[in-house]
Amino acid sequence: MHIINKHDRIISMLTAAGIRLSHQRMAILQYLLDHNTHPTVADIYDHLHPEFPTLSRTTVYNTLKLLVESGAVTQLDIDTESAHYDADLSPHAHFLCRCCRRVFDVPLPSHPLEVPQGFTTDSVSISYHGLCPSCAKDTLLN
Repeated sequence: MHIINKHDRIISMLTAAGIRLSHQRMAILQYLLDHNTHPTVADIYDHLHPEFPTLSRTTVYNTLKLLVESGAVTQLDIDTESAHYDADLSPHAHFLCRCCRRVFDVPLPSHPLEVPQGFTTDSVSISYHGLCPSCAKDTLLN
């Protein structure tokens, strides 16, 4: 029952976004929903290519572009080396580890941040940069 609901959710999200259904596109969105790791195009491709040998990096990139344009996924420009993608659209910040390059979710305070009167906000992006606990520990040991 849970698998059917997940499958139906993916179909619904792609259809609502106006994206033509394909097994590869469904797998890409499924990967984003199942992995809260903020993957890159390369991460998604490397994971899905064994199951979908005809999958190309271009297909992954173009599908992600469609998902971002439709608002179903967020593109994170937190890393200068590559874009990361996030299917969690709830308000939260991100932390990029400068050592391992992983991106972590950071909860935001429950009270909303305010902008000065007269300003109109289109989007908010809060990011932290530094060392994750694992890399900080390794740095101390070396």
